[in-house]
Amino acid sequence: MANLKNKMKNKTYDFLVLGAGGTGLAAAMYAARLGLKTLVLGYTSSTELPIGGVITTTHVVENYPGFTTISGPDLAKNIEEHTRSYKLVTIKGEKATEIKKLKNCFHVKTNKSDYMTKTVLFATGTRWKKLEVPGSSEFENKGISYCALCDGPLFRNKVVSVVGGSDSAAKDALLLTEYAKKVYIIYRSEEIHPEPINMERVKKNKKIEIINNTNVMGINGKEFVESVLLDKKYKGSNELKLDGVFVAIGHVVLSDLAKPLRVRLNSKGEIKINHMTSETNIPGIFAAGDVTDKPFKQLITGVADGCTAAYSAYEYITKKKL
Repeated sequence: MANLKNKMKNKTYDFLVLGAGGTGLAAAMYAARLGLKTLVLGYTSSTELPIGGVITTTHVVENYPGFTTISGPDLAKNIEEHTRSYKLVTIKGEKATEIKKLKNCFHVKTNKSDYMTKTVLFATGTRWKKLEVPGSSEFENKGISYCALCDGPLFRNKVVSVVGGSDSAAKDALLLTEYAKKVYIIYRSEEIHPEPINMERVKKNKKIEIINNTNVMGINGKEFVESVLLDKKYKGSNELKLDGVFVAIGHVVLSDLAKPLRVRLNSKGEIKINHMTSETNIPGIFAAGDVTDKPFKQLITGVADGCTAAYSAYEYITKKKL
């Protein structure tokens, strides 16, 4: 134990944030204001989201206070720059692979290094849920996309579909009309359920056509996507010709690292927290944002919970005299 602590002397932090999305960055900023030496670990390989998280894939943000309209990437950049302005914050593009509870601290191992920290914040968020049908893996990045903002320009004057019925699906469809000549929304239930303002925008957009009560059963093509197979006929055929498929069917919670620590999870894999303090059942471990069991998930709520977690961590460290 003593040897490990000596080795880790220059890699010891008060507050370690897992996840560099808006929630994690805001928490780090707030922790620095409270005088906590803070490390943010955000995995930024080509297969993961950049710093800023899910909001970087959003075309237009209209519900974040202070900005009537701003792009997702610009909002993420503003939050990142604000966080980096604090000298007590270090942001590293590393992926945590293991966390161990020691007597009064935690040992965090990443794909590149090891760190010690007095407290940990899970702001790991979620990843896109895959469309598990024949052809889905073969045509990923060959016509199948999970990010309309990233890949929409590749489908200029093409025919595409969005699979899903959420607000995110509606917003993806609206964005894609700026490039594609036709956009289908394919949804398994009776009616899509975006926010009312986006529902009206979808209804008014002549490029968008909704196919309800229908599931995608397969994806066909040679080198790239050429069509999807539907479980019921649409205009006389179970095959719908198109050039791209954008998947917006929900997310998978990224809470695996919490399980060995015996952090309580619900049936969805979300981390259960005290909604007033962002505390988990394990002292010194906090959680905020999309990874938690809070029912309403938006960037603004994640940012608020991240700041609350930072304050709770500060109180924990102070009371424990760590």
